Amino acid sequence: MKKSYRAIGVVAAVALAATGLVAGTSAAQAATKVLTISTDLPLQGSSFDSNDSTNKAIALYLKQVKYKAGKYTVKLKLYDNATAAKGSWDDAKCAANAQAHVANKSEVAVMGTYNSGCAKIIVPILNQAPGGAMTMISNANTNPGLTKSWNPGEPDIYYPTGVRNYGRVCTTDDVQGSAAAQFAKSVGIKSVYVLNDTQTYGQGVAQAFTTEAKKQGMTVLSSGAYGEGWDAKQTDYTALFTKIKALNPDMVYVGGIFDNNGGQLVKDKVAVLGDNTKVKLMGPDGFTGYPDLNKMPEADGMYLSFAGLSSDLLMKIDPKGAGAKFVTSYKKAYGKEPVGSYPVYGVAAVQVILAAIAKSNGTRKGVTNAIFSGSGITIPAKKSVLGKALTISTLTGDTLAKDVTIEVIKGGEETTLKAQTVK
Repeated sequence: MKKSYRAIGVVAAVALAATGLVAGTSAAQAATKVLTISTDLPLQGSSFDSNDSTNKAIALYLKQVKYKAGKYTVKLKLYDNATAAKGSWDDAKCAANAQAHVANKSEVAVMGTYNSGCAKIIVPILNQAPGGAMTMISNANTNPGLTKSWNPGEPDIYYPTGVRNYGRVCTTDDVQGSAAAQFAKSVGIKSVYVLNDTQTYGQGVAQAFTTEAKKQGMTVLSSGAYGEGWDAKQTDYTALFTKIKALNPDMVYVGGIFDNNGGQLVKDKVAVLGDNTKVKLMGPDGFTGYPDLNKMPEADGMYLSFAGLSSDLLMKIDPKGAGAKFVTSYKKAYGKEPVGSYPVYGVAAVQVILAAIAKSNGTRKGVTNAIFSGSGITIPAKKSVLGKALTISTLTGDTLAKDVTIEVIKGGEETTLKAQTVK
């Protein structure tokens, strides 16, 4: 099992301050009100590498801004929402973390989560925090229902007080799924079989892909709004792909996360249907940022979409801008680039949180109000690690940007093909 982190308190923060992983405070800062911000990410299982990079990137950024947000000093606390037994995010752990966030009186905002299903557990609890709804800003949640009408009751069921307290800096799966389907059409795909991992995120992105694929005139061979579910506990998917082979698809689209036995799914797809030049394979950002996937021979040629702009595209937007400088500084600090693209988006989420803290009166309610009322929060292009202005909607909490990147796995690495503009 890969190294994991537990929620880190004040004592551990001081001990780890020298590593740059968690921000401590100096004696000179003691007179200033100290506020805690946190990350809530899965730090066990296949997604560890990407989420560990996110924590390291945020720690580095806080060091660069001297742990300051306006007149306030901030420190960082890390929460792990995964379990060793599951190897990914866990419902009970997400619920427990939510209660811990609320109980920590110095904590005013959360950066997270990585998985949309976990956010749907945490957000309503934060929404009812004593003294006012507590802010959560995600770098990676893409399920539309968190912020807009999607499934019955959404998004209102996540905001029992009637106050919005959740936002994100990446676009949503209705955009990502549409972009992926439009890309598939552009490379000649005429028929596709859609699979999903039966979780909130996987079903959402599969549904969006299925809807757009039909609009694009492709034949969707799977049935239902979001295709056929695969069982993450199954050890062999040969029978599934043998059934699919009889339908002769041009592509298989897998909506879900790699943690849910995605490696075996990819292996069996290639074993039964042939490599990814014969029958194309495509997945969403739930399959990005996984070195274990990239190293698999069977993954070579697999298309991926990412709900945002990949790090190399961010670098190209403004080679001398804040985004490019931050990626360069990360590589200098840690000896390699961040794994996947969501770590940079984690820093973007923290930029929103710090800007809100600076505008606030230092309370949870004040931070939330700074984002969801008045002029809201905009990070100008010259300061944004995304290389362009970042604006959060005061109505929904969504970013106004609708960026999607199309990648392909080649030579053991994710390689950017293009930025896909949704038509």
